[in-house]
Amino acid sequence: MSGVVTGDAVYLGLQPARLPSRALALLLDLVVVWAAYLLISVGIAIATASLDEAAAMALSIASFLLVLVGGPIAVETLSHGRSLGKMACGLRVVREDGGPIRFRHALMRGAMGVVEILMTFGVVACVASLVSERGRRIGDVFAGTLVVRERVAPASAMVVPPPPPWLVGRFSGLDLSAVPDALWLEARQYLTRMGQLDPAIGRRLAERLADELVARTGTPPPPGVPAAAYLAGVVAERQAREARRAFAPAASHAPSAGAAVPSTPAPVAPVAPASPVMPLPPSAPAPRPLPAEGSGKGHRDGNGNGNGDRGGNGDRDANGDMGGNGSRATGFAPPA
Repeated sequence: MSGVVTGDAVYLGLQPARLPSRALALLLDLVVVWAAYLLISVGIAIATASLDEAAAMALSIASFLLVLVGGPIAVETLSHGRSLGKMACGLRVVREDGGPIRFRHALMRGAMGVVEILMTFGVVACVASLVSERGRRIGDVFAGTLVVRERVAPASAMVVPPPPPWLVGRFSGLDLSAVPDALWLEARQYLTRMGQLDPAIGRRLAERLADELVARTGTPPPPGVPAAAYLAGVVAERQAREARRAFAPAASHAPSAGAAVPSTPAPVAPVAPASPVMPLPPSAPAPRPLPAEGSGKGHRDGNGNGNGDRGGNGDRDANGDMGGNGSRATGFAPPA
């Protein structure tokens, strides 16, 4: 297994960078740093033309330390281990435990880089990287750092191999409630990596895990079943139970194929309330004709001369008088 393993036997999954990629990243960094140093040196030479030789030499040494030593230290500190060359090559400087570096790590790497890279033109750094198992130079050893690859192809998914066909369903009656998660994890890891183990070591590990499962379940394996096959069958049974438990609620809510689906009545549009009918006003009675206004003094005598009195009380006296209210209105008034 290639990768970084800490002192506590924890596998970090980091891939150490090898010499070719580190040399290419260093070459790119040196091109950038030397270009910046030359530009700054030209500017200092023009600015200090009037100064004496000692002052010019002091400024040249200061620019050398500032650009060629302080520049990489500042860049690695601020970028957490990624310079321009390392970014281009997909590399990063990390601590031995996989954490990001700090100023003290970058300072030690930069100070040792002056000796093994600048003064010896990289010969010491190349030899140290070839000798080291994880490609570390002397600066990495003193600083406790490591250059790793960030652009790593994703590993293939580790799939638990299925049990033999004649073992499928044989462990459906096992009580797996007492088996802890740590034991399940060990069994899964063994099944996914048993092809990479030594046969004798793998057989002993499978027997130990099988004995622990038997102690937890209280049921011995069938006679003649290898320990690895027993582990595969029990792990497959647990996965099947988890799958049924996960998909059971969804299946219980789904209607069966033969069940009749109740039809939903179509929504009925609401009927608008009828407008209230206003009652018609009662018809007014027809006006009665007014009686003609008489004189009230006309008399009709008994001789027929037309002067008989017509009284207002409607009485008819012995002389032939007829009142105005009791008589039939003709609308004709006699002449005076």
